[in-house]
Amino acid sequence: MKTKYNYLFAILALILSGCTDVDDVSALYPEIKDIKELSIVDKNATTETKALYSNLWAIQSKGFMFGHHDDLWYGRKWYNEAGRSDTKDVCGDYPAVFSFDVAEIMDNRYNSEANIIRKRVAIEAYNRGEVLTACAHLNNPKTGGDSWDNSSNQVVKEILTEGSATNIKFKLWLDRLADFALNLKGADGKNIPIIFRPFHEHTQSWSWWGSSCTTQNEFIALWKFTVNYLRDTKGVHNLIYAISPQIDSVQGRDSFLFRWPGNDYVDFLGMDAYHGLNPNTFTTNIYTLSRLSKELRKPCGVTETGVEGIQRSGVPEKNYWTQQILTPATGQFISMIVLWRNAYDPSEGGNHFYSVFKGHASEKNFIKMYESPVSFFSKDLPKMYQMAEGLTIK
Repeated sequence: MKTKYNYLFAILALILSGCTDVDDVSALYPEIKDIKELSIVDKNATTETKALYSNLWAIQSKGFMFGHHDDLWYGRKWYNEAGRSDTKDVCGDYPAVFSFDVAEIMDNRYNSEANIIRKRVAIEAYNRGEVLTACAHLNNPKTGGDSWDNSSNQVVKEILTEGSATNIKFKLWLDRLADFALNLKGADGKNIPIIFRPFHEHTQSWSWWGSSCTTQNEFIALWKFTVNYLRDTKGVHNLIYAISPQIDSVQGRDSFLFRWPGNDYVDFLGMDAYHGLNPNTFTTNIYTLSRLSKELRKPCGVTETGVEGIQRSGVPEKNYWTQQILTPATGQFISMIVLWRNAYDPSEGGNHFYSVFKGHASEKNFIKMYESPVSFFSKDLPKMYQMAEGLTIK
């Protein structure tokens, strides 16, 4: 296990040699020194869910958790091998955050055998003390198309029309998610908390819930309908609700709050960032996200990012991890940076991968990032499901 300390303090210590207490978060972030209580969307959230929420906030003053989508399920050259991970193949440790998709659990693909694997690896991640986050590339409940079917601007209208065929179907999909969440239990017998980010990248036009198919009022109503149904109707109390606009260029505060459902309906501020090889853009947007996190008193993180193929014009970026991820994250206030998936491609005929794997040109540089005291992997995590000291979640 790496020795972790507050990296911002380490930086400030070079300037203010009198500072020596690496655990004194208030010295580094004066604007949060008096924050002892955070508010969560679900007041009846489980003990473990509230504990995770407290630790998402606390860890932001120490570093960021590295995450990878579907990392425990498949990798560049392997599929469904128990205990394997592209990340672990390279650095000997699992990601701190395991990202996965719950759409196939919910929609007409719910009988997929892949759901057995999803459930197994999610439980394995929790049992190791890792953090789970889930998106949902849901099929279009009105047209039968996929997530990218933005051919109709009536989908959300019909979901919100009580008794309509689309409303009934969507509630069935939420029922399936509720069943999954309520039956997802760790070795400790507890319901496993999930950071759930429905309707991700809603700032974009590609999805049936996105900016081209919904009005502001419709999107906000859809968000609230989903939260209310899962929390109040179905009694699911192990979800942390995360919003994740896609921010690819330098954007201001308003873009991060695009179609904001309200402070009482959002727990976590996410950002899907596909900005290419532009570390200055990434740094600036993470800074804005960090400041908003402090302002709203909600933890935050980069919920998706990466460059397909980890390359520039066909040439591998050997120093990608220190230049494009570690450096922009240093000195910030974010809980996680999650890379998108490495598609299973044993012939290596394509470039659909966003994180490292054994043999990639950036492997040595990835290990440098791993060895940094500001990057948290599985073995570096505190007990994420025990309440962080000095914090109360109401």
